[in-house]
Formats: sequence, structure tokens, C-alpha cells
Amino acid sequence: MELNLARVDYLQVGVTSQKTMRLLPTSRHKAVQKVVIGDQDGVVTCFGIKKGEPVVIFKTLPGEKIARLELGGALNTLQEKIFVASGSEVRGFTKRGKQFLSFDTNLTESIKAMYISGADLFLCASYIYNHYCDCKDQHYYLSGDKINDVLCLPVEKLSCITPVLACQDRVLRVLKGSDLLYEMEVPGPPSVLALNEGNGGDSGEEVLFGTSDGKIGLIQISTFSPVEKWKIENEKKRGGILCMDSFDIVGDGVKELLIGRDDGILEIYNFENENSPVLRHEYAFSESVTSIQGGCVGKEGYDEIITSTYSGWVSGLTTEPVHRECGSGDEVKLSHEIQNKILSLRNDLEHLQVKVLEEREKYQLNSQSSTAISTVPTISINDKFTLNRDDASYSLVLEVQTAIDTVLLQCDVPIDLKDVDKNSAVVSVVDCESEPNGNFLLATYRCQANTTRLELKILSIEGRYGTLQAYIIPRVQPKTCQVQQYQIKPLSLHQRTHCIDPERPMNTLTLKGQFSFAEVHSWVVFCLPEVPEKTPVGESISFYFQNTFLDTQLECTYRKGEGYFKSDNISTISILKDVLSKEATKRKINLSISCDINETSVNHTLKLIHPKLEYQLMLAKKVELIDALRELQTHEGNMDFLIPEYRNIVEEAEQLLKEHEKQPASLERLYGMITDLFIDKFKFKGTNVKTKVPLLLEILGSYDQNTLLAFFDSAA
Repeated sequence: MELNLARVDYLQVGVTSQKTMRLLPTSRHKAVQKVVIGDQDGVVTCFGIKKGEPVVIFKTLPGEKIARLELGGALNTLQEKIFVASGSEVRGFTKRGKQFLSFDTNLTESIKAMYISGADLFLCASYIYNHYCDCKDQHYYLSGDKINDVLCLPVEKLSCITPVLACQDRVLRVLKGSDLLYEMEVPGPPSVLALNEGNGGDSGEEVLFGTSDGKIGLIQISTFSPVEKWKIENEKKRGGILCMDSFDIVGDGVKELLIGRDDGILEIYNFENENSPVLRHEYAFSESVTSIQGGCVGKEGYDEIITSTYSGWVSGLTTEPVHRECGSGDEVKLSHEIQNKILSLRNDLEHLQVKVLEEREKYQLNSQSSTAISTVPTISINDKFTLNRDDASYSLVLEVQTAIDTVLLQCDVPIDLKDVDKNSAVVSVVDCESEPNGNFLLATYRCQANTTRLELKILSIEGRYGTLQAYIIPRVQPKTCQVQQYQIKPLSLHQRTHCIDPERPMNTLTLKGQFSFAEVHSWVVFCLPEVPEKTPVGESISFYFQNTFLDTQLECTYRKGEGYFKSDNISTISILKDVLSKEATKRKINLSISCDINETSVNHTLKLIHPKLEYQLMLAKKVELIDALRELQTHEGNMDFLIPEYRNIVEEAEQLLKEHEKQPASLERLYGMITDLFIDKFKFKGTNVKTKVPLLLEILGSYDQNTLLAFFDSAA
């Protein structure tokens, strides 16, 4: 059965957060449902559709930003009571808009995630989980990293309360009361949780998760240990998952999986076989899809997928046939309803144009007044700065509620910009020759009209740390600019992992001194990404990391007065030693630093680099030959005289060029890492070998692994 969906835009509210829109249930199948949505202005809007037009049923007054909106009610009844979380307060409304609950939780942090099951309320701030029953405190848990989402397995099916937390450190934590029952590692930082098929599946134990790097999976949360059912990798390199739902949009009796991503892609997966879902349909919005749910809103009997986007648009992808085809010469007759709608839209447009002109004139008069005070409008910016494991680059996503005019990037450390296919902005890079002014990068992105989302890719160098600043200028009058700052950390290419290979040759850096647990933790936060800012509970902690570019590893274990850092890459130890010494000196703390260097680790790292370097050199060599081979092909008329290797180069030319463009600085990055490794190896021996670097680069120019290993061994 072919799936034909037509887009209908219903209403626009203020900027919305993740999971803040729901459809109110009805007792009749395929009856028209009401939509309820909360925005960042603190307004809850409930509306229905009558004769194709949105009719507001109720609208609350503005207040604190709404972080979550959930539906609840007594178990085994229609879940039609509306609950919203804003700040540290939870409010409840009936479907008519009457407020029946105002519960101040007295939490010190704002509520980030909420789930409701009968009389049980589950709330999460950044690190704190609280369970309330009839607004009375029941259980409490302090997580080791930020909590992104929470849900509870259906009590009706399991007759016990089992909360599940999605935590930033790539872990799902399953609780029992106030205690951790067990935890399970997932392939990325989980950003959203949902019950499979809306009810946990047949067993009631099946939980869907979506990650901020775009992966999806299904886990069965059994009593003693979890079971992974399936997972889908993000092969198309799409955005992170913000929302998910299960709904039978095809009408075959099997619920499809609906996914909303932060790059505006909506996906529909169906279950042709039970092993894993298959992508059946997709639709691209121009901004983040913050909420998604299947139901019936526009017209009775026609199912649709309702979405809310970042800027507050509530839209539907409906199964109702909206477009009708006609042959040439056929007279197109518009229904009375459509004619009225067109007339109404024209009137609205004229009214808005008049209003805009009046406001412009008013602003011009005020701007010339000596007594008027000019205020800068605050524009809501949704940003994300994350490390991609696949290509060891940072992805910077900027999303603004209004169109972006220009973005200026400035950085005080050397970084490279990488092309992004989705990016249509015009880039101008200023050549920053002089280092003393602190600018290593100045680049402007001039966006095309109506661009509200911009994605950039950045390549950083480990050991060079500082601040990246983005100056965002929206397309509004008067011209204003907002600045967002992002830290480039000393070990910026390292990513958290949960286990490392103990068999590798490790170098050890030992710190001892009069420092507190909080101080040493703050140094680790300064050096490495993905470390929670909050000081861990307990006397000591261990973190494990993997270098996304070289696959080397790092283990950090520390407590009050001592810290141990182990890595199979000597350069990682060298960077940590320099940075930690500087940080301790700033705070006037006397440190005792000792290093235990394993000589075999250098050759081990060079062997890890070898396949990457060999591939990049081969790629560069092939790309160099493409033009000459194409000229020969044109001159001779065919390729029969070429050896198979050269024929393959001509056949795969487009793919090779594309691959080379994707990784413009890969060879330079690898050369830089080998050079640093060479200098660091001898630095720990007290020898300065910088004069031998030109010779090393000469050897890399005509690369041979054995020659390079011999040079490293004999250079002392």
C-alpha cells in the first residue's frame, strides 16, 4: 500500500521545547482530536479544527518556559488531563482549560523531564530524579550525569513501578525505589525514551530510545537484566532524535514507528519483519521536529501525523487527499469552503501588511526621538556543539526562531572548517596571518532567505585549546547580534566510553598534592569533553575515553590529593601534564607530577596510525592521477589500453574526489600527530628533537612504515 501524505499547517505558537505537544484522546475510533501545546513563553494552547480552520478552546496566560507537557488521568481511563512542567512547578489543567493542580516541587533546579502514570509523577532536573505519589515525595536518586528523559514501565501490566532514566553518559539507568537496579550502555547519548507501541509491547517491558547522534533502538527491561532487541545506526548522518511515537498510519493493524529529528527530518518505519523496522517514508521540515504524535485532527476518518517544530508551527501530514489532478482543458472548480479560505487568507495578509507598515513608521518616529529608549529584542537560539565519532569533527548547529542573516565565527586557536552538504550559506574566510591579536579563524556565513537553521563542521587539533565564538545576526530590524561561546578543550577529540582494552601498552601520569576532589574534577572537566560538571558522589571516580581520530584510549582515576591518568598515546599524557601543571600553578597549588613512560606505546600508536595514513596517501595519489587519466581517455577514445588499476581510478573518479573533499585536512592532521608523537617521545627523555622534524616530514613524504619506525628508534 502506497503512503501518500499531504502537509497541512494548522497554527503557530511561540518557540517550543522537546515533547511539549500532545493530542487529547477520544472514546470513538478516528474521531477528531484536540491538540494541546506548551511553548517557551509559558502559554498552554488547546485547539481543534472546525471547517478547516483552527479554533482555540483555551489559552493560558504567559509565564515561565514550559519544558514538558504530558497527559495523565486515573489508570485504565482516558488520559485527558493536561500536565505541564515549568521551572520547579507542575500544573494540571482539564481538557476545558480549568486549572486543578499547582504543585511546587521545591526543586533547586528547573524540571527537564516528566512522566505521569496514574497518581505517580516522575520528575527529573539536570542530575536529580524524584518520584511523587499524590504530590507526596516517595523516592529520590542522584545520577552521575545529566538526565535527558524519564519514563516508567506500565504499572497496569507489571504491577510494580520501574522508572527508566536516559542519561547523557550513554547509559539507561533502571531504578527500583531510590536504588539503581542496573544500567545498560547504549550506542550514543540517549535523548528520548518511549514505550514500544505506546504500551511497552506485549510484555510491557519494551522501551524505545533515540540518541542525540541519530541512532534508534529497542530494549526489553526485564527484572534482572536488559535485552537488546534491535538497533538502527545513523548511516545517512542525519540529526539527533528529539521525539518518537507508535501509530498505525498505514491502516494495516500494525503500528508504525514515527521519528522526529533535530535537522527537521520526519521518518516512518514499519515492521515488515520482527527483527528490525524498515524506513518506509520520510518528510523534511526546515527546522527541528520537537514533538510528534499520530491521530486524527483535520477531518474525521482521516489519520495523520501531527508535529510541532522549534519555531512553534503545528503541522499535520494527513492521509486526506488534498491535491487533485486534472487533465488539460479541464475546468478547475473550487469548493465553497476553499474559496472562503482563500478569501480569509487574503484578508489576513492585507491586514498584516498594513500592521507592519504602521509599526515601521512608528519605529522610525521613535528612533528620531530624544526621549525614546531603544531595547534589543531577545531572540531564542537553539544550539548544539557535539563531537562526531565517524570523522572526528565537531558539529555546530545553530537554530533561530527567525531567519538568520549572517553568522560570524571567531576562534583563538587553529581550527579548520569542513563543508556540510546541507549548508547553502555563502562562506567567506578572512586570512588571519598575525597571531598576536588572538584570531586564528574569522569566517562569515551569509545565509539565503528564510534560513532558520545552520549546520557547520569544525576540525580541532588536540593540545590547542581556547574558545570558539559565534556571532549570530538574525534578519530583523533593528539589526542585533547575539554571541554564543563554545569551549575547544585540550583533549577535544576524546569521547566517553565505558570500557577500554587493558592489554595495550600504557603510559602513566601520576599527580599528587594538596588539592580537593572538586579541584581535580574541575581540571578533568577543563581538559576533556563529556565529563559532568557536577563533582561525582563518593571518594573517587574513574572515567574512560577513546580518541575518535586515532582510536587510542585514556583512563582517568582520581580522588582527593591524587590522580592517575593512563594512555597508550604518549602525546595525550604530554598534553595532560602541561595543562594540569598550568591549572595548578594558576591556583597556587604545589603539584608532584611523575610520568611512567612505556617505550613500546610509541610503536603501538604508529601502528594504529598506519592504516589511516596509508589510506589517505593512496587517496591523494589516486586523485592526482584523475586529470591525466581523463585526458588520456579523451585523447584515445577508450580505456582498454589502461591497466585495471588505472581503469578503476577513472571509473571511481567522482567518488574519490568526493571522499577527498570530505577530508581536506586529514593528511595534514595525521602528519601533525606523528610530529607531536616524535617530539613528545624525546621530550620525556629530556631531548629536544625539533631540528629533526624536517627529516621526519621528508620520510613521511615517501612513506614506508618500517623506515618510520626505524627513524623513531634511532633519532635519539
